[in-house]
Amino acid sequence: MNTTDILTVTDLKKYFVIGYGGILKRDPITVKAVDGISFAVREGETFGLVGESGSGKSTVAYTTIGMYRPTEGTISFRGQNLFEGNKTRPLGLKKEVQIVFQDPGSSLNPRRSIKQILELPLQIHRRDENRLEQVVQLLEMVQLPPDYMHKYPQMVGGGEKQMVAIARALATDPSFVILDEPTSALDVSIQGKIINLLIRLQNEFHLSYLFITHDLSLMRNVASRVAIMYLGKICEVAEAAEFFRNPYHPYTQMLLSSIPVISAEEEKLKPKKIISTGEIPSPVNVPSGCSFHLRCPERMDICSRVDPVMVEVEEGHTVRCHLYGQSD
Repeated sequence: MNTTDILTVTDLKKYFVIGYGGILKRDPITVKAVDGISFAVREGETFGLVGESGSGKSTVAYTTIGMYRPTEGTISFRGQNLFEGNKTRPLGLKKEVQIVFQDPGSSLNPRRSIKQILELPLQIHRRDENRLEQVVQLLEMVQLPPDYMHKYPQMVGGGEKQMVAIARALATDPSFVILDEPTSALDVSIQGKIINLLIRLQNEFHLSYLFITHDLSLMRNVASRVAIMYLGKICEVAEAAEFFRNPYHPYTQMLLSSIPVISAEEEKLKPKKIISTGEIPSPVNVPSGCSFHLRCPERMDICSRVDPVMVEVEEGHTVRCHLYGQSD
């Protein structure tokens, strides 16, 4: 695999002011949706970003695509800062980075035909020649018949809507696609078909994926590398095979131990059962120190006082936990 990085995220922070408190209602109440994360996606790989609801993973997606501007930090695509100064992102750069949203029912305009939906990015990026032929090609890429162009989104099923959304993302001939939970809104019977389609398209068009999901088990057969997010921060990053074989962070171990299995052999491969206590804290009031320490069975005194830093425990395997990093 080509190990050149196509996307580099460095110390990314994205905060949202959701209100004001204090006696005079002037003190901002801030949600630290993403709080200083760093990772890189290599050319041609699928990088899995996994987290529970509220972890900040979708905020990473929306910031990367340009729907939000970072509060701090940088996102670079092939070495070019996507948010340099206050400049609008160049059109050529916009076409290179595309996104497939979680719910195709809300991401496709119900008042436009599938033909109009697929033509729009072709118009924006001035791909005017043989536009009808290009629409047919896009439908064929995602295994839909050409006559689907005359249908409207509400006339087709959820899986077919998502295929149209994937075709729309491919219309600009991108090299990097963000997949924001692309199968979570679909029936189980359709999910496998969409995953196989995405893998085929990746191989055929040499695409790089940032695959965002809450389904950790999905990453075993899809991702090249996996990163785990919790309350706006990354806990652990590793190659997929190493990640499932040898998880380090207690939160990662908890997630892996809770994956349902259907055989005793699979149960043996899971880490020991990790019992967490309490609920996920509010992102408005993140605990001091390690944000996971209130739920962690391995917590130490330092965990409540000092936020751990990422350390490399093995080549390519990094973890943010006091069990492997700094000590008191």
